[in-house]
Amino acid sequence: MQQIDADAVQWRDGTGDELLVVMHGIGSHEGDLFGLAPHLPAELTIASLRAPIPYGGGFAWFDFSPIDSDDDALINATAEGVLAWLDGLERRYSRVHLLGFSQGGAMAVQLARLAPDRFASIAHLSSFVHAGELPGDAELAAREPRLPLLATIGELDDVIHKDKIVRSAPWLDAHFDVDRRTYRRAHTIVGEELADVVDFLRRV
Repeated sequence: MQQIDADAVQWRDGTGDELLVVMHGIGSHEGDLFGLAPHLPAELTIASLRAPIPYGGGFAWFDFSPIDSDDDALINATAEGVLAWLDGLERRYSRVHLLGFSQGGAMAVQLARLAPDRFASIAHLSSFVHAGELPGDAELAAREPRLPLLATIGELDDVIHKDKIVRSAPWLDAHFDVDRRTYRRAHTIVGEELADVVDFLRRV
């Protein structure tokens, strides 16, 4: 299991009793997406995590692979670390939401695959689904109602390999209640997209 550094987590207290867990992209850090916090619904407590694996000047959740790989040992070990971190929190939250960008988005989906009934929604930004099959996939697809997932991608994104995007889209449709949005952007987050994330979180 890859342990999450609890001391590195950046927190914003919310006015409600729901938690949003935020996971950055490869080579980044916990402070990156935390910059979105002032724009996100005030009801949500936000916890921005640091990935456990040093990568370049930042951190990664699992091995980088430009093309699909079904070796899920490392991503599952990291996902188990996130679940253990959640289990260790002193405060109990009524619902837990996930927001991940790029590799962090793949992590968010992997968490739902390992714990199909645990999460309330996923914002899956500029991302993909890790290849392979897991025992929880069928249970995830059978959830009623299905887990809401906002999937965003940029028309000019040259970081997420097109094959991963093409394969991931039907998989997401088969396992989640997907709200899919496309933007005229590269591998980043734009204002219109942030507004859609806020609207999605308020809906769910």
